[in-house]
Amino acid sequence: MPAPFDSAPDPASVSLEGRVFGGVSNASTGQVGSATRFRYHEDGAVIWAEYDGGEIVRGYLVGTRDGARLSFRYVHLATGGATASGVCESTIRVLDDGRVRFEESWAWESRPETGTSVVEELA
Repeated sequence: MPAPFDSAPDPASVSLEGRVFGGVSNASTGQVGSATRFRYHEDGAVIWAEYDGGEIVRGYLVGTRDGARLSFRYVHLATGGATASGVCESTIRVLDDGRVRFEESWAWESRPETGTSVVEELA
């Protein structure tokens, strides 16, 4: 039986490569939901992800990582056929069970709304 975590790893040192995330909460003006899946990649300070599910047919994000902070732009096609784009700043947290959580603040560039969201690594 694996030993429980004595302490969570440092969020700045956790690799995002290959991790899959799902939406946990979002502002009412957002389109990411519990059915949305993000597949993350990283190479040094460069991060990117493909995402889809729920209201999102296909989406992409690309940006940079500075320790436990992510800064990126996103663009996606929604199920109704409209495209959308925006910017996001995320803080990486490590949960007690070792999964990763992003606490995010975002702003649409394709419309006026802003909001916050949480996505977590799937078990």
